[in-house]
Amino acid sequence: MPLLVVYNPVSGDSSGRALFKDHVIPLLKQKNVTPDHVEETTGPGHVGTLVADFLASLPDSTQTVSVVLGSGDGTLHELINALNNLPSSKPLPRINLALVPCGTANALYVSLFPPTEDEDTVTVEYKLKSVNAFLSPDPRAVPLNLAVTVLSAAPVRTPGLPQGPPQVSISAVVASTALHASILHDSEALRASDPSMGRFKTAAMQNITRWYGASVKLFPREGAGVVEVFDPAAQAFVPHEASTEDEPIVDLSGPFAYFLSTVNVDRLEPKFRISPRGRDVLVPEGRRSAALDLVMVRPWRDPSYEMDSEEARARFAEKAAAVLGAAYQDGAHVNLRYDESGKIVAEGTGPTVVEYIRCGGWEWEPDDIDPRAHFVCADGDILTIPNGGKARCTAATPMSDTTGFAIYV
Repeated sequence: MPLLVVYNPVSGDSSGRALFKDHVIPLLKQKNVTPDHVEETTGPGHVGTLVADFLASLPDSTQTVSVVLGSGDGTLHELINALNNLPSSKPLPRINLALVPCGTANALYVSLFPPTEDEDTVTVEYKLKSVNAFLSPDPRAVPLNLAVTVLSAAPVRTPGLPQGPPQVSISAVVASTALHASILHDSEALRASDPSMGRFKTAAMQNITRWYGASVKLFPREGAGVVEVFDPAAQAFVPHEASTEDEPIVDLSGPFAYFLSTVNVDRLEPKFRISPRGRDVLVPEGRRSAALDLVMVRPWRDPSYEMDSEEARARFAEKAAAVLGAAYQDGAHVNLRYDESGKIVAEGTGPTVVEYIRCGGWEWEPDDIDPRAHFVCADGDILTIPNGGKARCTAATPMSDTTGFAIYV
């Protein structure tokens, strides 16, 4: 099987080069595995060029390829989108990835290899789990589902001007709007001064009082027939009360405080299990269709909510922070409810604080007067919905077991 080794030397804390020189390459040599090429990326987008050139050099364009990839979630996002945009009518071969986490959060890696309570994620041993899986006598690769986000412009064109093509971005981890997108947008300005995950908490505090105006549609996943919602009492997904097989689409109104969907993962950091059932869909092929696990928080579900005001937003910010804090407690936020007074409790029969949805896709149409509601985050890449436009995100599976991306686990 053809093998390419490629790493991003500036991902995360810029330790990728040393990790590969001192540990990854020697491990391959120890196991008598010789890569066809070893490459280092030199800038944004370079990983896509390196892998595309490697694929083009192969005599058999349908043969499964292995890539040892040292990166964060952002570099993997670059790779997937670059290969998707190649000007070719032929499907790409299956690309099996041995991930080496070199980024800041490494959401996909820590979801596929969830650390135990006493396991340190910065050790070389932990970082080489996917490589060791690739080098095992009987390697197994889990296919990735993808979230395809399409940004479209307003339906009415300006007379005399051509309609531009919709913007498409493909994610292997997250597609979000509202607070999470604002955090990622603002955290980039903090990266130079704080490359750690601390910059995300700083950005969160800058945005925690914001609400986001939008209308939303939810679509069922293939095979389910209806949109599903997590029921804490049953500890299972059940049909959404507004979704039936005759009328499955769910329409929702804002404002929204939080709106984040994931594929393939149950967490965005080692302890931050924002979509705790998110790995349920990572089962052998043919068993279940692709799905988005969507986590929403809408302030008006709070029984103490009366009207939108600066004071109401400030009060609700404490509850939003409590939700995010509970996500660090093994995903406990999806079990939280309101009591009659609006206090957040862990038991009872009141409305859930979090609407935890399983669906096949969503559509987000932001209010034109709310510029922050126009941000969409796709694996850390920030997109902006044009005025009058909308974003639609859909879960997708590989077309077959000979195409798409998979991770050695």
